[in-house]
Amino acid sequence: MKHRFSFLLRPFSATLDIILLDICFALAYRLKFGTTESLFEVPYLTLFWFINAAWILILLINKPYNYSRLTFTIQNLLVGLVKLVGLHIALVSVFWVFTKGGFSYSREHLLLTYVLFLCAGSLWRSAVLILLKVYRAMGYNTRRFVVVGYGPLSRSIQTFYQMYPEIGFKFYGYFDKMTSENASALRGDYSYLKEYIIRNEIDCVYCCLPYIETEQLREIMSFSEEAKYQVKLIVDFKGFLTKGVTVEYHDVQPVISLSTHYLDDLQVNVFKRAFDIGFSLAVLGLGAPFFILIALVTKLTSKGPVFYSQERIGKWGRPFRIYKFRSMYPDAERSGPALSSGDNDDRITPWGQFMRKTRLDEFPQFYNVLRGEMSVVGPRPERQFFINQILEKTPEYKYLLMVRPGITSIGQIKFGYAENVEEMVQRLWYDLEYLQRVSFSTDVWLIVQTVRVMMQGRGK
Repeated sequence: MKHRFSFLLRPFSATLDIILLDICFALAYRLKFGTTESLFEVPYLTLFWFINAAWILILLINKPYNYSRLTFTIQNLLVGLVKLVGLHIALVSVFWVFTKGGFSYSREHLLLTYVLFLCAGSLWRSAVLILLKVYRAMGYNTRRFVVVGYGPLSRSIQTFYQMYPEIGFKFYGYFDKMTSENASALRGDYSYLKEYIIRNEIDCVYCCLPYIETEQLREIMSFSEEAKYQVKLIVDFKGFLTKGVTVEYHDVQPVISLSTHYLDDLQVNVFKRAFDIGFSLAVLGLGAPFFILIALVTKLTSKGPVFYSQERIGKWGRPFRIYKFRSMYPDAERSGPALSSGDNDDRITPWGQFMRKTRLDEFPQFYNVLRGEMSVVGPRPERQFFINQILEKTPEYKYLLMVRPGITSIGQIKFGYAENVEEMVQRLWYDLEYLQRVSFSTDVWLIVQTVRVMMQGRGK
């Protein structure tokens, strides 16, 4: 049976909110008056029943617990709680006006009730969110999905759910017309799709509109009623580098409105830059003694300079020199540009191997951040020699050149250092995903994940 307990989350949330509201009402009464003996006597008994009735009415009308897995975030949960409390205060205020002649209530008691309830409601929402995400990241309470239509766009959906296992979506394969080029990547063709959906109890079918025919899409949608799965359409908006898509209706005709002002976003141009400067100054200032120690070890363990610099391509294709603690022997690229082959690369010093696994060699790049050439979080910068080869395989790389490159990125965390152009292309899809999710919370999450990789010493 699919998701046999998922339906309990909404009634559980509603019941817990009502119980907490009653507890906070009684606790506030005790804190205000020092006793609860007269709490369930008129006039407060009347207020108690109205508060419960008003809350239930708001829940029935507003349906506040209808979150999808993608919108089930702490921000949405807390904003929703504040909205519910605001509506409830409005109803209680109307009740107060109509009963003012006969009853008298304490403003301090009501204020304290709502303060306590906001704290309790925020606490249990945060706890449930964390526990549920951990539970899903462990492989439980998952939704199974397949992707119909195979190509770069469909691969980005698989990449997205790999990056965020806490959402709880498990990939079950691609389906498309079989050709010699895609046969090894597909689970099957269209003729096998219906049987596969039923046998594996698939919850969601993603249809990539660039690769699927209209007739096939109609069959998938028609069969969804019988097999009880969701159908979601994927449209290629990467070419617009959009952060906002809205649907406008011209009579009954839906029209998609695109916002292409990503590069003018105040959050990107001001807040993100301010965070970069503040964070870099803190790291360089507090870590100075540690960096001196790394420099000494680098100098003593192998001949050559402490720092290594190399030309990379930054925002809008402008070249700049990136700085690192040297992890290779001098003249490692005397035969021409070459990517590292990881643990088997004899150009890397023993100390350099340790620095690369713990990302210690990257710390001098905070100087590049202060100079405005890089950001703390962003796609990794590459050399023009390799960019030319990547663009031949994946033209989408050009979108990464519209933002400042970063010290760390989703690709750096999930994939690590690339050993060839093919691996650079694979890492590219992770970094393209970041462009659609630029926010302060995403940057903080990626920094925390980077610290975890450093502490575990599993940088690739």
